[in-house]
Amino acid sequence: MNRSNVTYHIADVDSFKDKLMVWCSQFQYYSVLKGETDASLGLYLDKNMLVGADSISTITCTNNSLERLKEYYDEKRDWLFGAFSYDLKNEIEELESNNKDEHQFPNLVFFQPKWIFEIISNDVVFHFPSDLDRSEMRLVFKEIMMTNLKEPSKKHVTELKQRISKEQYLQQFDKIIHHIERGDIYEMNYCFEFYAHNVELSTYSLFKDLDAISNPPFSAYFRAEDHHLICASPERYLKKNGRKIISQPIKGTKKRGETKEQDVALKNELFNCSKERSENVMIVDLVRNDLSKSATKASVQVEELYGAYSFTQVHHLISTVTSQIKNDTHWVDIIKDTFPMGSMTGAPKIMAMKLIEKFEATKRGLYSGSVGYVTPDGDFDFNVVIRSIIYNESKNFASFMVGGAITSKSEAEKEYAECLLKANAMLKVLDAE
Repeated sequence: MNRSNVTYHIADVDSFKDKLMVWCSQFQYYSVLKGETDASLGLYLDKNMLVGADSISTITCTNNSLERLKEYYDEKRDWLFGAFSYDLKNEIEELESNNKDEHQFPNLVFFQPKWIFEIISNDVVFHFPSDLDRSEMRLVFKEIMMTNLKEPSKKHVTELKQRISKEQYLQQFDKIIHHIERGDIYEMNYCFEFYAHNVELSTYSLFKDLDAISNPPFSAYFRAEDHHLICASPERYLKKNGRKIISQPIKGTKKRGETKEQDVALKNELFNCSKERSENVMIVDLVRNDLSKSATKASVQVEELYGAYSFTQVHHLISTVTSQIKNDTHWVDIIKDTFPMGSMTGAPKIMAMKLIEKFEATKRGLYSGSVGYVTPDGDFDFNVVIRSIIYNESKNFASFMVGGAITSKSEAEKEYAECLLKANAMLKVLDAE
């Protein structure tokens, strides 16, 4: 599709972003991706917000998904916004998922948006189909600027249930350690779910609150009909810029301090912790192996190994692994080579995924999958779906999952406490017990 664009300079860009989100909520398909362009963060972000709204066409897959997505993209050659479910793994490898699944999210959902808004600082680049009358484009922008920012009444969850209890977590932890001691795996990411039935959520309010409380670099709101994702992710899965591929796995977490001195001490403690470093290195090795499948010879590089980064809620160790892809490599094949991201599985990857299905009580679905965008040139950027509330509007069902890496050096009580630390932001915005 041919697109035209026009750039507007907006004085009060924060108000515009809020109005844009409210305006988008009328559509069955839209995606809001927010980031931080501060180069000092080392996160390769070049936009403050990217929004795709309304759908010209859509693709929803539960089988042969990546081949169908490739055909869809090759036909459209346009911007696409979409999401991969963690359970897409069952099509990539000989795996299966039979755990409880109340969300029923497909293996992938992508849509070709009618309207695209690319916000960098105070400039809004508005992309629209070239065959549209310019008056329609101007009317859309006027509608957004005149959108009423009166917030809807907040409907929150008063009580959440845990899919597994602390006692069950500790029991499963011991079984996972047994597999590590046997040499079946070196590391496994073990997760569990908080959930609520019969709820009606004001998703716009939740996203605004969760984004504000967490201030993450890869936050996202994604809607595909009745499926809503409210995501405050600190982690990138994969970015493609020309022939360069960038992966930035997170492994290593520490709470923020109550004073500046305590905060610095905790960050240094995280950076110097041999356990956290070893977790990170294991996943970096896995990512290097995944990227090598599509990389030119000797191009896979570790640009940064366990850099310590501070977020509103926590400190994290983040590594940056890059490669140069071979000529004529289709972007969908890069996803196939690397999905799901190693930070959410463990190592070795396939055995870790088999044990995840054995020990977890819930089918992950969109959690620890990915949401992002693709450009007409085949560049893309996808996050890791963590720190996220997932809502099925037709079923009035909401949930979120938390987890962490278990290695031979892990201690059960500390790992469980880390899971609850990661749950804090979601519990707070849901006003939940």
